[in-house]
Amino acid sequence: MNVGVAGLGLIGGSLAKAYRNAGNTVYGYDIDESIFSFAKLSGAVNDLLDANTLKLCDILLVAVNPKDAAEYMEKSAPHIDKHTLVIDCCGVKRYICGKCFPLAAQYGFTFVGGHPMAGSHKGGFKNSRENLFRGASMILVPPVFDDASLFGRIEELLKPAGFGSLTFTTAEKHDEMIAFSSQMAHVVSNAFIKSPSAGGHKGFSAGSYKDLTRVAQLNAQMWTELFMKNSDYLTRELDIFIKEVSRYRDALANKDEARMTELLIEGSKIKEKLDK
Repeated sequence: MNVGVAGLGLIGGSLAKAYRNAGNTVYGYDIDESIFSFAKLSGAVNDLLDANTLKLCDILLVAVNPKDAAEYMEKSAPHIDKHTLVIDCCGVKRYICGKCFPLAAQYGFTFVGGHPMAGSHKGGFKNSRENLFRGASMILVPPVFDDASLFGRIEELLKPAGFGSLTFTTAEKHDEMIAFSSQMAHVVSNAFIKSPSAGGHKGFSAGSYKDLTRVAQLNAQMWTELFMKNSDYLTRELDIFIKEVSRYRDALANKDEARMTELLIEGSKIKEKLDK
């Protein structure tokens, strides 16, 4: 198949490599021409994704930040063929679907919101790899939920990426859940590492420290954009977290062992239940 990948960072670069590894023709584009040149030289892409090659694509994967994705789609929409399936890879869905569903309807192609649940704190094309998505979930927001042929088409066109599962949902539900499962983890990790004690962790830290701080190092501009475009749900999750953490602090301040034990058992049981 012919595949277009707009944005050749960690996500886009990994998608390009996965599709090329499966024997497909990949057209790539990145705002940084040197990255595109390196991607072509390394064999991750065959040629440039432009107004001419856009028309050839069976699937177009847009792997840039939400604002840039919306601008790219507004510029590219007139050149996208009606047979092309377009899927973005942004971390928020209400914003991008709100921009792109109308564009797709206007120009006659199919747009599906997407969010691959895989990544790394080390970004950029140099850290991309063809197996990044192997076994991972791909969250998808289709324009309709009663078109079996569309679902089958999505599954077939995404197969070379190697996703372990496809999760279909609404843009609203996606943003609500991602505030908890992804965005909150980045906020908490980034805040946790600011303790003055962090500088002396060597020799005193093990798995729990590594797990909690893994995503503290992040792309600040990208995550700020994602947080701001999902501020309502993320604020709600932060309020819940602050309320819960204050209960542990109160138990400590009051030297209330019974209350602390109660809180720890409560959290442990919830985790056990969720893992079943």
